[in-house]
Amino acid sequence: MLQQYVKEILTSRVYEVARETPLDYCPELTRRLDNRVWLKREDLQPVFSYKIRGAYNLISHLDQEQRSRGVIAASAGNHAQGVALSARKLGIRAVIVMPKTTPEIKVNAVRRLGGEVVLHGNNYDDASERAHQLEQEQGLTYIPPYDHPLVIAGQGTVAMELLRQHPEVPDAIFVPVGGGGLIAGIASYVKYLRPEVKVIGVEASDAPSMYEALKAGERVCLEQVGIFADGAAVRQVGEIPFEIARHFVDEVLVVEADEICAAVKDTFEDLRVIPEPAGALGLAGLKQYVAREGLRDQRLVAILSGANINFDRLRNIAELADLGEQREALLGVTIPERPGAFRTFCHALGPRQLTEFNYRYADDQEAAIFVGVRLTHGLDEKAHIIDQLRGKGYPVEDLSADAVAAEHVRYMVGGHAPGVRNERVFRFEFPERPGALLHFLTELGDRWNISLFHYRNHGAAYGRVLVGIQVPEADDEEFGRFLRALDFPHREETGNPAYRLFLG
Repeated sequence: MLQQYVKEILTSRVYEVARETPLDYCPELTRRLDNRVWLKREDLQPVFSYKIRGAYNLISHLDQEQRSRGVIAASAGNHAQGVALSARKLGIRAVIVMPKTTPEIKVNAVRRLGGEVVLHGNNYDDASERAHQLEQEQGLTYIPPYDHPLVIAGQGTVAMELLRQHPEVPDAIFVPVGGGGLIAGIASYVKYLRPEVKVIGVEASDAPSMYEALKAGERVCLEQVGIFADGAAVRQVGEIPFEIARHFVDEVLVVEADEICAAVKDTFEDLRVIPEPAGALGLAGLKQYVAREGLRDQRLVAILSGANINFDRLRNIAELADLGEQREALLGVTIPERPGAFRTFCHALGPRQLTEFNYRYADDQEAAIFVGVRLTHGLDEKAHIIDQLRGKGYPVEDLSADAVAAEHVRYMVGGHAPGVRNERVFRFEFPERPGALLHFLTELGDRWNISLFHYRNHGAAYGRVLVGIQVPEADDEEFGRFLRALDFPHREETGNPAYRLFLG
């Protein structure tokens, strides 16, 4: 079986439209992981994804009668662009069915390449069903994204280049897995020429179709899949890729969203490149594998499979990345509701850099605060902080691995507080340096109670802070002196309509 795939790979016509992509060494990842790390840069293809290889290899083999009828494909984006560009290159009509959840950047790219886009369903499987209906109705030729020998052979050219480009034989190659076409092609070539090289697949935890299939010994259909890594969100792997994987893939790893985001950040820091979440799966798995096995001085390659990402997703990815790298801890802490308790807590926390601090008055007894703390020594430091706070009598809940806390609650702490009297609300600009918050609280002292507090680190020189303080009318003059002595830029927002509507 492998010999035939290797022959197809070696004679593939992909280079009529695809390019040979570089294998880039990553010095910073190499230093941090104590292993030599390379990334195979499939984001540099004309459609910013490896999918052009398999699509063109199959379409270029169609006979004239098939070409005249046109082609159709279902895809969440990258295969769609590969089919559209291949069809345009060969002068063929292309209809692409895409899930309605497909990122806009991929939909627009397909249209620019001349593809006729049909938006249908909420995932790949919905789109695939509709594509097969149109195939029958219009007599089009269906171009599968992964379950075809010529598609697999086209994707396998990635491995052909990689083994030729690598200065030595790699110890392991980490491959993103969706439907399985890429890992089937890479495993076929690598295991035929270099069976000692490990081929390891990587899937998102909310779409582990190959992982579950290999565990069950047969293809399974997941009840549902998440779309965080939309380019690899498939309910069932292909029949041919599964047969290849069960014999020639060493292992499939499953990674969480924050691990994927951390890998996106790593790629940017080393190469100034931003992959899409599915494109970063290989690197996320590489890092997980190194930590699990305690590897040192190994030659490791991850396939950077694509970079079709909407710009507005970067905000969420950046925020989850620190959690994935254990550079931030999210804690839920209960403190007494009384003047000075906030300052006492900060003293207990010590001179650490806070990334976030959310609080809203609830009752006269206790206050629940949501705290983000910058970590410089990972999980050991977080455990020390939690033990330190608990030792001083503070109930602490570690929320760092809680997806609801990380993605939702951290932005929603607050609400109306009808029991709060004499509240005045201010926006402050705090210098982004350790101790700025403690200085503010020390100057405030025990004179007035803080009833609202929201702060987020934005990476700028100054942090933006919203503070509610209970100031009786008789204290207005003294409070004015406090503000002047503090000398932090500020603006009163007590009359702000958003505050009145949602928090007042």
